[in-house]
Amino acid sequence: MAQTTHPGAVGQHMMPHMVPADAQLKWTPSTVLPKGAEGAVLIGDPTKSGEIVIVRSKFPANYQAPAHTHPFTETIIVISGSVGFGEDKIDKTIPMAKAGAVFLNPAGHAHTVWTDDEPAIIQVQYIGPGGIDFVNPADDPRKK
Repeated sequence: MAQTTHPGAVGQHMMPHMVPADAQLKWTPSTVLPKGAEGAVLIGDPTKSGEIVIVRSKFPANYQAPAHTHPFTETIIVISGSVGFGEDKIDKTIPMAKAGAVFLNPAGHAHTVWTDDEPAIIQVQYIGPGGIDFVNPADDPRKK
């Protein structure tokens, strides 16, 4: 069967693309989140405007990412482990999201992320370009 192009979500033409479940992902240390987080790009180029992007983020046990925002709406799926999602601060009274949980986080909405005593992986889908701003600029690891 021949592959044909089809319009994407924002009108670009794209080829069908699949990442096999058993694919060996290339995890790299995050350059935008606090030390310990790793990321892998599954689909797309996070630097390109209008491009569909799917990334995975891996967090170690007892990880905390302080309050931050993104310029895009993100759909988040917990792949493994448990993850806490809060708003302007880490609030461990909020129930942890377990594998299979899905979140929709609007563009510009401040949120925090944390893990307890186990590592976790999330998958994030958005329309590029990517970006992150920390509510407290002193929390930004790029400025340390």
